[in-house]
Amino acid sequence: MKIVLAEKVSPATVAVFAAEPGWDVLTHDQVNDLVAAVKDADALVVRSAVQVDDALMGAAEKLRVIGRAGVGVDNIDAEAATRRGIVVMNTPGANAVAVAELTLGLMVALARQVPRANETMHGGKWEKKSLAGVELKGKKLGILGLGRIGLEVARRARSFGMELVGHDPFVSASIARENAIRLVSAEELFAEADYLTLHVGLTPQTQGIINATTLATMRRGVRIVNCARGELVVEKDLAEALKSGQVGGAALDVFEKEPPKDSPFFGLANVIMTPHIAGSTAEAQEAVGVQIALQVREYLKSGVVQNAVNLPSLTHEEFQELAPYMTLAERMGTFLAQFPKGTIESIGIKYRGRVAELKTDLVRNAAIAGVLGHLEPVNRINAASIAAERGIRIHEEKKEGPAGGAGSVLQLTLHTTGAEIGASGAVLHGEQPRLLRLDGIDIEAPLQGTLLAIRNQDVPGVIGRIGTILGEHKINIANFALGRANGGGATALAVLQIDGEAGDAVIQKLRAEPAITGVRQVTL
Repeated sequence: MKIVLAEKVSPATVAVFAAEPGWDVLTHDQVNDLVAAVKDADALVVRSAVQVDDALMGAAEKLRVIGRAGVGVDNIDAEAATRRGIVVMNTPGANAVAVAELTLGLMVALARQVPRANETMHGGKWEKKSLAGVELKGKKLGILGLGRIGLEVARRARSFGMELVGHDPFVSASIARENAIRLVSAEELFAEADYLTLHVGLTPQTQGIINATTLATMRRGVRIVNCARGELVVEKDLAEALKSGQVGGAALDVFEKEPPKDSPFFGLANVIMTPHIAGSTAEAQEAVGVQIALQVREYLKSGVVQNAVNLPSLTHEEFQELAPYMTLAERMGTFLAQFPKGTIESIGIKYRGRVAELKTDLVRNAAIAGVLGHLEPVNRINAASIAAERGIRIHEEKKEGPAGGAGSVLQLTLHTTGAEIGASGAVLHGEQPRLLRLDGIDIEAPLQGTLLAIRNQDVPGVIGRIGTILGEHKINIANFALGRANGGGATALAVLQIDGEAGDAVIQKLRAEPAITGVRQVTL
């Protein structure tokens, strides 16, 4: 493995990779030409300065993962990475304590006018009477976003005796109760807070959430702290509210454009500004570096995806439980892709049993990768993106609870312009992918090695002829599974697992048999 650390990271970060035997680690001071350095790299680790665009990724022929030592990924083209099958990871929460501590520090500084007190003292003035402040105790703190940082802020604010209200549609009521936070709507949060602190990511829903309209609904004199993203605030609207007294003070560590130029906050005495330093502690920088190194290493070694911005994240335990179903889905997709006639229009995936309760995005992507893998380079990261580009619709359906004799059953259906074919499968003994049904016929066969799928008329002698033809060509049968349409009738199906592969001559001889209507060879 080759790891390129394009920006300066801690020695502990380098050590995580260097400890792996045979891994080649290139640190930032060894990189003279980044394009040349990433050409054969498996992983690229950056902070915020290096721009990882589509052109750079295009030069990286083997790149599998990009690690961002930090939270924001504005410098990484995640859409291009997804299209190229590259995982993009960041480290949310690794600097949670650092950000929370600065947040509380800025709240204290606002309440006690610390910057002005410092400035006047350095100017040789003693303005004790004009610098009377207020206490945080008893004040209502509104926390917008209750992820790791928001909860760390809440825990510290409780020690100040503050009353906590919070808004986050993705946090459970039990977590809120454990942290003495009363969950409210965003509108209630804005209306009630004496202090408002922002800890949400940047999305279309949160961009500009602090604007003239929302500011007008807040208590007069509210104090606002933003250590999250500058784009959450419409800066000119906040500046006007600060000038009018609607907002009593603001402490801002982040800005729409960094570094800010001609900022509307320049010269406002009731604004504290810091240069995006919330996560900039020695401890936090060490933590984010080590965390991204561990995440990247785990992905390269075992495929576990953690804190990905272009895929759902999984714990090691979740990945271990899902991995056999990813294999099953991909092999079913590869197997079924050999049969349809016409262009694939849609892919249907149904989950039954325990697997329906899990995060199945990677299972879905594995199935798509299996179906499309013979057409172009596709993997479990870019599969859904490539399907969308081709106009292939994906339909998913989940049904929890028992799935018959198997703990979980996966059903895959391909819809084409000319036909429809489906199969169902399961994982036996925790690791063996098995075919359970194909095109409406019950048949149990292993999904591994080289398989021959043979359709035939349900008449005597067919099995014998298949065995004879393979035997004449020295092809050993490892497994022979049989199924009949509706338990009998005109159509039958055989799926054979063979040692080696059957050449064209063997396939043609099988197809020449009068009772055999179709033969497909698939290598899994």
